[in-house]
Amino acid sequence: MSLSSRSLSSRRAARRLAADAGLLVVAVAFLLPLAWVLLSAFDPHAGLRVKAPDGVTLEHFEAILTDEITFTPLLNSLLLCGGATALTVVCAALAAYPLSRYRSRLNRPFLLTILFATSLPITAIMVPVYALFVRVNLIDTMQGTIFFFAASQLPFGIWLMKNFMDGVPKELEEAAWTDGASSLQSLLRIVLPLMGPGVAVVTVFSFVMMWGNFFVPFMLLLSPDLMPASVSINDFFGNRGMVAYGQLAAFSIVYSTPVILLYVLISRRLGAGFALGGAVKG
Repeated sequence: MSLSSRSLSSRRAARRLAADAGLLVVAVAFLLPLAWVLLSAFDPHAGLRVKAPDGVTLEHFEAILTDEITFTPLLNSLLLCGGATALTVVCAALAAYPLSRYRSRLNRPFLLTILFATSLPITAIMVPVYALFVRVNLIDTMQGTIFFFAASQLPFGIWLMKNFMDGVPKELEEAAWTDGASSLQSLLRIVLPLMGPGVAVVTVFSFVMMWGNFFVPFMLLLSPDLMPASVSINDFFGNRGMVAYGQLAAFSIVYSTPVILLYVLISRRLGAGFALGGAVKG
């Protein structure tokens, strides 16, 4: 092996080592908060430090597993995020279908407008939205919050759904139209089943974004019995800097469980959808 080739291989090895070290640092930065949550949930003397528990206790879970602290806020979150996600997916599919299947001069401006809408900070529009909701009697209502959640996620949902819908061959729909199927029937029976990954991605993305949203329900909901878990988690931060770290960590684990379960359930659909789509295109 020549000297130049040895030098080149050593440089490649050094770059690979530097890249691995950078990825390791990023991984540690992400894992440390997760480690704190898992360890503090079972530590009887939990604090801000990431350390091995002084002992193992379930007192933190016993303290939070009540209707007022956990179960009612989680139920409110499921109702809000589940209803808004279903509304977002349905409206995004109906809006993306004509954008994907019919050519118009207005398609590109409309899509660019949608893309611009996704970049608007939600805090910039909350004041006029709050005033509007007061006038139409939607303030402090679950349905009003669901509508706003769906409206805020709909632009990005339409953009994603349209991109996935473009991958479904139009010839399959044309064959269905020849057999007398309507556009709605072809959408429901051909396009959506074949773009299972797209529907799954929009569903997971919308649900996760809504599930972790604190600001919207905090502004639009006033009654304590309507507050979702994303807002009620603020109750663990007491006055004068006093925080129930153990209970906060235990609540964080319970709060994250629905999102993890949703991802596990839909991940199977993702693999099946991609396999079916590839088989049809082939």
